[in-house]
Amino acid sequence: QVQLVESGGGLVHPGGSLRLSCSASGSISYIKAMGWYRQAPGKERELVAIDTGTGAVQYSDSVKDRFTISRDNAKNRIDLQMNRLRPEDTGIYYCHAHSATQLWKYWGQGTQVTVSS
Repeated sequence: QVQLVESGGGLVHPGGSLRLSCSASGSISYIKAMGWYRQAPGKERELVAIDTGTGAVQYSDSVKDRFTISRDNAKNRIDLQMNRLRPEDTGIYYCHAHSATQLWKYWGQGTQVTVSS
């Protein structure tokens, strides 16, 4: 079993920055891809960014050039650096991981990010 734990959420003013961290534990050898999703109030969960584990990193168009993910395989951790935050970035951010076959999918509990003046 894989456990994902997020940290780093909080309240930030528009234009500010925040860094989220996700640490994986358990059967980490099963993990291929790691990334971040978010769910804004009243909206469906959406992809923020993901490291596929195959040398590719994918970003949502809405965060491209503002957010950056950094994966540390040795530490089983993936960080999400968020810059130039906007109110519409507000939501619960979830760490995500899945196996190579995508048969096994894992989610963190989520961490709240609020961008407000």
